Amino acid sequence: MDKVLLILTGGTICMVQNKQTNALHPADLNTFKAFVPELFTSNIKVDILPFDPLIDSSDVNPDNWAKMAHAVYDNYDEYDGFVILHGTDTMSYSGSALSFMLANLSKPVVFTGSQLPVGVLRSDAKENLLTAIEIAAAKDEEGNAIVPEVTIFFGDKLFRANRTTKKNAENFTAFNSYNYPALAQAGVHITYQPHLIYYSDLSKTLHLRVNTDNNVAVLKLFPGITKPVVHSLLTTKGLRGVVLETYGAGNAPSDKWLYDELRKAVERGIIIVNKTQCNTGSVEMGLYDTSLNLMKAGVISGYDITTEALLTKMMYLFGEYDDIDTVKGMLQQNLCGELTAE
Repeated sequence: MDKVLLILTGGTICMVQNKQTNALHPADLNTFKAFVPELFTSNIKVDILPFDPLIDSSDVNPDNWAKMAHAVYDNYDEYDGFVILHGTDTMSYSGSALSFMLANLSKPVVFTGSQLPVGVLRSDAKENLLTAIEIAAAKDEEGNAIVPEVTIFFGDKLFRANRTTKKNAENFTAFNSYNYPALAQAGVHITYQPHLIYYSDLSKTLHLRVNTDNNVAVLKLFPGITKPVVHSLLTTKGLRGVVLETYGAGNAPSDKWLYDELRKAVERGIIIVNKTQCNTGSVEMGLYDTSLNLMKAGVISGYDITTEALLTKMMYLFGEYDDIDTVKGMLQQNLCGELTAE
């Protein structure tokens, strides 16, 4: 019998509604099991590992990512796959972080959740959860995992986690992967796309890396942005990396003061990565004159990576390496399917 470990971190999917007040509160384990009896009637053995206490995804931090990664690593040999129940608001951050923390992954780690609590009549919780369990246990004819990477299943699609962004707070299709196709689609059957799936080297063993450094920031450009705002952020004590959200294909205002502030920050050892504000498309530095100053200032390209993946990748790399050139080089490399480099 295939075995899947279900890791409950919290989120809407782990909540129930108080019948008197209609307020939502975390369900205890027995209540949660009672709402999903199907978990224990299939040919897949499901064990449950709950966080105590359960956490709202808005409160998730790098320490929680490390706890999730340890839950997978510590139980890796005992299970065929893992499903992590998580709130939707920061699921893309957590999924991206674990894709870096769990190096040489050869088993599925599937994040999922729901827009409505598990006990609500029209909830999307059951379908998301049960399909995620099936994906986590799925193997090919040779007995290898079909999707041996960190993913998010939501609605009817399976996405690479470090390619996702939450796009909708109301519809059941809460996530999208704008720059990379879905790895699978669930209908009557689950249709996988093996040519899109990231496969680690099976000769290498799983390696856990959970050290992080969150001295990073996001600087989003907008028409009328002022020098004091930029200067204040770039001179933050301890700052090591900045996600610079630019226009279009990676363009920025051509003001000399902006160039000077960015250049001085780079000279101080801060790594600045150019990330387009557009959901779809890639940074192409040098395509327009308005990105030439960024190149001259020492800003590097983030290509088509998401902000969620870029931030967590920065935290991960700064936690693992002290050498700036090493981090800068790895930020522009595709480590686990998170970007398409030129």
